[in-house]
Amino acid sequence: MTGYLAPDGFLDDLLAELGDGAMVHDSLVFAPGPPRPVYWVENVWYDPVRLPVASIKSAARGLRAIQRNWALYPVRHHGRAKLIQEQLPHVSAKPLIFPATAPTAPLGSWMMEDEHTLIAAAHCSSPFRNGEVEFIENRTAPPNRAYLKLWEALAIAGKMPGPGSVTVDLGSSPGGWTWVLHELGADVISIDKAPLAPAIAALPRVDFRKQSAFALTPADLGPLDWLCSDVICYPERLLRLVKTWIDSGLCRNFICTIKFQGPTDHEITREFAAIPGSRVVHLHHNKHELTWMLIGDAKSS
Repeated sequence: MTGYLAPDGFLDDLLAELGDGAMVHDSLVFAPGPPRPVYWVENVWYDPVRLPVASIKSAARGLRAIQRNWALYPVRHHGRAKLIQEQLPHVSAKPLIFPATAPTAPLGSWMMEDEHTLIAAAHCSSPFRNGEVEFIENRTAPPNRAYLKLWEALAIAGKMPGPGSVTVDLGSSPGGWTWVLHELGADVISIDKAPLAPAIAALPRVDFRKQSAFALTPADLGPLDWLCSDVICYPERLLRLVKTWIDSGLCRNFICTIKFQGPTDHEITREFAAIPGSRVVHLHHNKHELTWMLIGDAKSS
């Protein structure tokens, strides 16, 4: 079987992707067979196994025999689970200081199935505890908290724009993503029909253009290193936009938010995921939205 941890509030979307045969433990879903292509998930548990819990010490010993680093998913028997976790090596869960990339050390996940059995997966899709990516936030400079989505996407991507990078931020108002790109040293073409926050508009490498993101063509902007979009639009419209840019060959790296303004459209999600070399993820800082990423050969900081 394979385990899938749903983002908070989106268990139904995950279950719709998995179909029948799932076993649900709170927000953690186990489904038979190898991993399936799902997107409403924060952490995937690969090849989970059941271990007996004869005692606190024997359970911890069994986990340590598999590997060092473990994160508890606290779903039941909380007191017993906490005592086992305390017997395991400490794993730092300090918030990241951006710019940062995702940890490389393996982090397994485990949970109590019942009083005498635990389920553990040494290999998981996320290097973060239960897929929860936390940062030391900047509560003064960015005009809203949307910047956390771009921080997380870049940390996961493992590449970032830097000095000399030419970037575009579509749907930029009030400027959270523009601020991130500028702080990394990039030149930013910031596009929106609504204005930027004055402090963001005044940044030296920000070229704000008051117009619709969809009125632009690749030829209007020329070669780019990064195209970033948090624009509010129907997913179909965003898909047409990114395919136009991919076909133009004028941009190598994309990070775009797929925003659902009604029921989740699983078919359009699969169309984004089918774009060669790309991936669709639900970031910890996403809401009723997914993030599509295509990361090529970038100028990195």
